[in-house]
Amino acid sequence: EVQLVESGGGLVQPGGSLRLSCAASGFTVSDVGMRWVRQAPGKGLEWLSSITSTNIGSRTLYADSVKGRFSISRDNAKNTLYLQMNSLKTEDTAVYYCARGNNNPEGQGTQVTVSS
Repeated sequence: EVQLVESGGGLVQPGGSLRLSCAASGFTVSDVGMRWVRQAPGKGLEWLSSITSTNIGSRTLYADSVKGRFSISRDNAKNTLYLQMNSLKTEDTAVYYCARGNNNPEGQGTQVTVSS
């Protein structure tokens, strides 16, 4: 059974940092492309970042809205995907999800609130 469990969210002040984790089970994260998306209140899903599978180079891509601030990575030994978020802004407030390939999110997400 495939499971994705996001964690690491919380309340942070503008300019702060958080690292989100996505613990996977039922498949190997390095064998598939993975991505992070978010959903702000009243809005649809917004793609943030992707990382390709190991066999095609683990290439990373970022949305313009987070480029230079967010960094996607993977720990193959822990079968876990990460999103390092720096220089957070109030507009980054959302529920954050990881997802396999182009699938819809399968986890419960983790809430990130950026507020002073």
